[in-house]
Amino acid sequence: MSETPKPLSGAEIQAMLDHSPFISFLGLKITEADAAREQVTMVCEMRPEFERGKGTGQWHGGPIAAIIDTVGDYALVMALRRGLPTVNFRVDYLRPAIKTKLITTAKVRRAGKSVGVVDVDVFNEQKALVAVGRATYSTLSG
Repeated sequence: MSETPKPLSGAEIQAMLDHSPFISFLGLKITEADAAREQVTMVCEMRPEFERGKGTGQWHGGPIAAIIDTVGDYALVMALRRGLPTVNFRVDYLRPAIKTKLITTAKVRRAGKSVGVVDVDVFNEQKALVAVGRATYSTLSG
């Protein structure tokens, strides 16, 4: 019987985030890695490259979607200790995010043998929900 590997720590997750050129460009920083609750939280600062219109301070939906996909993935990566390909994800944008950093929390709903499902909430600094996502990742090894 094989022993279940120890979940990744927040520092180990951050090192993986920083190793990816794209994720490093996003600037995601882990603020919570709770293996018992199967939940991670990350923060992302606004930068001009993320603006919907130059000088507006309003987040474009593309970076928000990328954040949802990435934070969702790492909620599963924490336990499985390896990167997982995205099968599908959806985003519902609820309100504009303007001149704010984004705080994103992902919660594993199911970590099955072939797929994992994660729900993701994106908040502004005032703790208003700006977007929600649900993502499915392949958990097959090899």
